[in-house]
Amino acid sequence: MACPKFKPLFFLTFITGLVECLCFAGVIFGWAALVFVLKSEGYFESSCVNITSANGTQTLDCRAQDEQFSLVFTIASSLNSFFTLPCGIFFDRFGTLVTRICAICVYTGGMLMVGLSSPVLAILLFPAMCCIAIGGVLILISNIQVGNLFGPRRFTVITLYNGAFDSSAALFFVLKLIHESGISLHHLFLFVAACSVIPLLRTFFLLPRHFIPHPLPENYTFRSPCSARKSQTAEQLKEEPAVPEIPEKTFRECVLSRLFLLHIIWLSVMQLRHLLFIGTLNPMLLRLTEGEPSLVSEYINAFSITQMCGVLCAPWNGLIMDRHKGKPRAEGMSEQEADLNSSWLSLLLTALQCLLFSLCASIPSLPLQYLTFILQVLNRSFLYGGNAAFLSVAFPSYHFGKLFGLVMSVSTVVSLLQYPCFTIVEDVLGGEPLYVNIGLTVLSLLAFVHPLSVYLHCRKLIPQRAANKAQGLNILGF
Repeated sequence: MACPKFKPLFFLTFITGLVECLCFAGVIFGWAALVFVLKSEGYFESSCVNITSANGTQTLDCRAQDEQFSLVFTIASSLNSFFTLPCGIFFDRFGTLVTRICAICVYTGGMLMVGLSSPVLAILLFPAMCCIAIGGVLILISNIQVGNLFGPRRFTVITLYNGAFDSSAALFFVLKLIHESGISLHHLFLFVAACSVIPLLRTFFLLPRHFIPHPLPENYTFRSPCSARKSQTAEQLKEEPAVPEIPEKTFRECVLSRLFLLHIIWLSVMQLRHLLFIGTLNPMLLRLTEGEPSLVSEYINAFSITQMCGVLCAPWNGLIMDRHKGKPRAEGMSEQEADLNSSWLSLLLTALQCLLFSLCASIPSLPLQYLTFILQVLNRSFLYGGNAAFLSVAFPSYHFGKLFGLVMSVSTVVSLLQYPCFTIVEDVLGGEPLYVNIGLTVLSLLAFVHPLSVYLHCRKLIPQRAANKAQGLNILGF
C-alpha cells in the first residue's frame, strides 16, 4: 500500500525552518550591536582607567573593556564552529528529536543568563554567549537535512538556510532598537528565551523523529508506515543475489585528500577575516568617528541591517550550482563529477569577494565602510553556504555530517588567532590596525588555491573517465 504524499507539509517545514534559522540560529554574529547596548549599560566598565596625556588632560582609556568584549566573542564564535563536529556526531547518533530538544534547552539557558546578568555579573556573558552559539549551531545542523525534501533544489535550500543563519545576526540589532525605546535588557532577553517554545513545537509537529533521508524515498512522509516498508524492502534485498558495488571512499581517505585539506584552508583564512572584523567593529568605528556615539550607533545600525540581507544573498550561490547541475553532462560524466565541476566557479567567486571585502576593511575611510558591510554579508553568505554545498558534492553523502563538523572545528583553531590579532592592534600598534589588516588581506590570497585545484582536478578527470568507461566503471577520484 503506497504512502500518501503530503507536499504542503514539506513546504511548511521549509518555511518554518527558514524562519527558525533567521530568528534563532546565528544570533551570536550580531555581537557588534549587542556590545553597543552592553557598553551603555556599563558592562566591564571597571576595566576602564583614567590616563593623563602629555598635555596634562585626563582621558578614559577603555581598551581593556574592549578586550573583554572581544574575548567573549572570540570564545563564543570559536565554540560555534568547534562544536560543529561533536554536534554533528551527536545528531548522527541520537537523531533530530533529541538533538533539537538539547539545542533548545542550551539556547534558552544562554538567553536566560544574559537576561539575569548585570554590570556586576558581567562574567555571565561568557557562558551565556557560548550556550547561545552552541544551541544555534545545533539548530542549523538539524535544519540542513530539510534540503533533502526538495531534490533538484537541494543546494539552493541548503545555501538559503545558511544565509538565514547569517541573517539571524539581526536579532541583536532589533533588540538594540527596542532597548533604545526604553525597554530594559533584562526583559528583552527573558522574552527571547520564552520564544524558544516556537522551535520546540516545530520539533514535535514538523520534523521527523530521526532523519530525512537522501535520496528521498518515493511518497515519503515524516511519520508514516513508509519506514516500515523501507525496512521490509531492505529485508527483501538481502534475499536477492549480491551485485558488485563500486568501492566508496573511506572517511580517512576523504580527510587526507587534497580537496579536503585545501577546502579547510579556503574556509579558515576567510572565516578568520570575518570574525576579526565583527569582533573589532565597535572599536574600529570608535576610532574612525573619533568617539562620536551617535555616529557609531548609525554605522552599527547600518551593519546590522546589511546582516539581514544574508538570507537574500546566500541562495545565489546555490542557484549557480543547481543551474550547472541541470545542464547536459558530457559523455561518461557522472552526476557527482558534474557537481564538482560546477563548484569551482562558486569557490572562486567567494575568494574574490573576500579579497575585495578585506581591502575595503583595511582602508581607514568611514563612508567606505558602507561598501565593506555589503561585501562582508555577501561574502559571508557565499562562504558558509558554499562550504556545505561543496562538501555535499565532493564527498560521499554518508560522510557529510562528520566532514562538515570536522572542517568547521579545524577552522575554529585558526579563528582563535583573532584575539591575539586584536591584542597586537591594541597593545603593540596603539590601536592602529593597518598592518594587521594588510597581513590578513595577503593571507586571504591563499583562498584562491582551492578553486584552482578543483578546476585542474576536474580537467584531469577527463582522461580518467575515458579509462573508467572502458572498464565499465565511473569512479570519482580524489
